[in-house]
Amino acid sequence: MVTKLVMLGCGGFIGSHLLDLLLPGGEYEIEGWDLDDQKIEQHVDRPNFHFHRRGIQQASEQALLRDAIGRADAVINLAAICNPAEYNTRPLDVIRANFLDIYSVVGMCADHRKWLIAFSTCEVYGRTLASYLPPNLRDDPQYFELDEESTPFIMGPIRNQRWTYATAKALMERFVYAHHKERGLPFTIVRPLNFFGPRMDYIPGRDGEGTPRVLACFMSALLNREPMQLVDGGMARRTIVSIYEAVDAIGRMLRRPQQAQNQIFNIGNRNNETTIAELADRMRRTYARITGDASYEDHPIVSVSSEAFYGEGYEDCDRRMPSTVKASSLLDWTPTIPLDEVLHDTMTYFHRAYATTQESVHVVADSEFAELTVNTT
Repeated sequence: MVTKLVMLGCGGFIGSHLLDLLLPGGEYEIEGWDLDDQKIEQHVDRPNFHFHRRGIQQASEQALLRDAIGRADAVINLAAICNPAEYNTRPLDVIRANFLDIYSVVGMCADHRKWLIAFSTCEVYGRTLASYLPPNLRDDPQYFELDEESTPFIMGPIRNQRWTYATAKALMERFVYAHHKERGLPFTIVRPLNFFGPRMDYIPGRDGEGTPRVLACFMSALLNREPMQLVDGGMARRTIVSIYEAVDAIGRMLRRPQQAQNQIFNIGNRNNETTIAELADRMRRTYARITGDASYEDHPIVSVSSEAFYGEGYEDCDRRMPSTVKASSLLDWTPTIPLDEVLHDTMTYFHRAYATTQESVHVVADSEFAELTVNTT
């Protein structure tokens, strides 16, 4: 039996890996929407994949989407603006993309009583209780562990627009849950905790502009032989999970609808916790091994203020340590890939994709008559 899916944001980092997982076996037919197909070119001609290379805001697309949802067994929403550098610099766009743009999608799923798998974020938790307590209490798990059912959401003040993303996603979660309670919408909410892997983000000046997320920022610095910049000393703590294990969790949800529906899941690896400062050091040592160039082990790392790096109105989450009891008990999902292996796999991809390109750019730039074309898609 073939399962029919609608996938919004199918061309991004997570969506591309989900397509890698779901399409080859022929068990799924997927109709997807995205503005870009660069990461999914290998799938666009598959007979069980129908791709719309455009957005969903226009009336004509809304009609197509409503029909597609009516035919589908489940809808997966991955569409979002999820780059911290944009939360306080493009707050209106962030709110629109993460709540208003999918407002109608939630209603369509409720109209048809179709299962909505909505990707949210671990940032809805905001800061931990521990961050407001005396130092002697901060290592108590009851004050920092993030539980789907009981942990409160603690956002910063309105002027700190870094929280536009988290609050838009939190409102989306409440909107989905309200449709479940009042209209019977079957749902699953996914709260990702730092998925790392190939095809994550972009490298500024090569296939994108602006400031990407932390891994791509550090990779850009290594590739360009520029200092790796730690925001406020890199003391924030994160847990990192392999994209392969993350999409495996989604696959388990699809295969176990009775266990997955009407649940909220943290998807992360609590064994892979690191400070951002430790991550920078791990990455430079990992890149030394990948390249065979020992000089990367001493690659410069500098500290910058959050205001200098991100602009006014930035505030960071202090720690993200998930409880994953629900994912383990309901999905039989336990991530096992260690952080060093995740980094080596991810950084090897970046090295192969970009280091050779950079060498070619230098060669072309040295030619007196060279004409350089930069692909910014």
